Amino acid sequence: MTAPRAAKRLTLTMTSPAGEGAGDSFVRQKGRAFIFALYGALRAVKLYPVGNDLVQRALEDLTAVAREILASEHELELRVSGEFIFVNGTRLRLDLDNYASFSHVLSVFRANGIGVLGATEAVATRDWQMLLAVTQTGGGSAPEDRFHAVLDKLEAGGVSTLTLAEPGEESGEEREAAKERAKRTYAQSVAVTKDLMTSVRLGRSPNVKRIKRVVQGIVDQILNEETSMVGLTTIRDYDEYTFTHSVNVCIFSVALGKRLGLSKLQLYDLGMAALFHDIGKSRVPLVVLNKSGGLTDEEWRTIAAHPWLGVLALFQIRGSQEFPYRSMVVAVEHHMKADLTGYPKPVRPRLLSVFSKIVAVADGFDAATSRRAYQTVPYSPAEVMKELRDNPRRGMDPVVVKAFINLTGIYPIGTVVVLDTFELGIVHAVNPLSEMLARPVVRVISDAQGNMVRPGTLVDLADRAPNGEFHRTIIKTENPDRYGIRVSDYFT
Repeated sequence: MTAPRAAKRLTLTMTSPAGEGAGDSFVRQKGRAFIFALYGALRAVKLYPVGNDLVQRALEDLTAVAREILASEHELELRVSGEFIFVNGTRLRLDLDNYASFSHVLSVFRANGIGVLGATEAVATRDWQMLLAVTQTGGGSAPEDRFHAVLDKLEAGGVSTLTLAEPGEESGEEREAAKERAKRTYAQSVAVTKDLMTSVRLGRSPNVKRIKRVVQGIVDQILNEETSMVGLTTIRDYDEYTFTHSVNVCIFSVALGKRLGLSKLQLYDLGMAALFHDIGKSRVPLVVLNKSGGLTDEEWRTIAAHPWLGVLALFQIRGSQEFPYRSMVVAVEHHMKADLTGYPKPVRPRLLSVFSKIVAVADGFDAATSRRAYQTVPYSPAEVMKELRDNPRRGMDPVVVKAFINLTGIYPIGTVVVLDTFELGIVHAVNPLSEMLARPVVRVISDAQGNMVRPGTLVDLADRAPNGEFHRTIIKTENPDRYGIRVSDYFT
């Protein structure tokens, strides 16, 4: 294997996630052990002096696992791509029990511009110590600058057993495969939700097992391909608002629950509660639900009854014993507001469940950014985010709102923005660097003269020129209707 300086010229072939089943079980098992050991060593090096016994034990554990893989496979290559981690070409599965370790390793690699880490059979504890120590420095410099700084320090330290390479471009086939998986899950979810609402409205019992499978599919997609799934929430179908809204709230809630550290089982319960949060509207007359003008007092009371009507509907569904109690709580609480000034009015003081707080934020965001019968001009995602954060009358829990901002960024996915280059862009993904929340990944869809480009080019607004200045900066948000842009077209 070559020295660290030359390693950045490596050319690597990406292994498709679809081929995961063919991976070697030994690599998958030991690869997870390697990630756990790497996470433990990173934490130890950050918290304690190098000579500390805890640091040395963590480094020895990391070295032992690495050598075990090398002894069997004769190679050790860790590669990150998007939200995936590969060891020797085998994708490691992300679950909630390893989420902290996986996400920490991913964030360290991204922050330091590292896409691939390789080790030779001669790797020693000192080599790992040097690598992990230099990845803790770098301040606010760009990832590509940090990458070269790490290479320089490894070379100066005489480390030749470790090789690094910058992230490779994800292949178009991989991106399309991820999008197709997410689109299938989304379409199936909308169909099942439509069947659910229609069944309840007609007094029939919906297929609970089918609904559970849909929620499990959403949770699995969020855990493995969050960006693809959250991007589809830009599909806000006016004609099927009730159904797409429920699915979008489910997606946002599960993604937010993941950020808040909920277990996989809790995410399933949260997903069910979110999908059913508006089931009471199936008992509200359509003429009231779809009224475009102002509501009379009686009509408003009918709308405001949907939370407790939802609880009654859940009780009356055949097999309701399979529904978590939390689903009924969320159905009745999601409009109460954190200070209990919403509706329905509680009969005694109470503390809202964390599930209700999560669903309330997801519900408020998606509703305000969607076109509805009585809201023909939706608000921009960035405006809604600011309102949720800064207006206490919205009654949102500030901790949950902050977590939602960390999930979506200051400019949420789907926001149309104008750049200082006079190009138009659509926010594609939140920047993985926490200090760059105001600099998302954007799809540039027009040139400076206003000529539209399809499908456009993805650019990271955190990228800098050699003089340290950013290549592009957002100067304002825009209404997509002004330019005839249908945002969802860029995510499907």
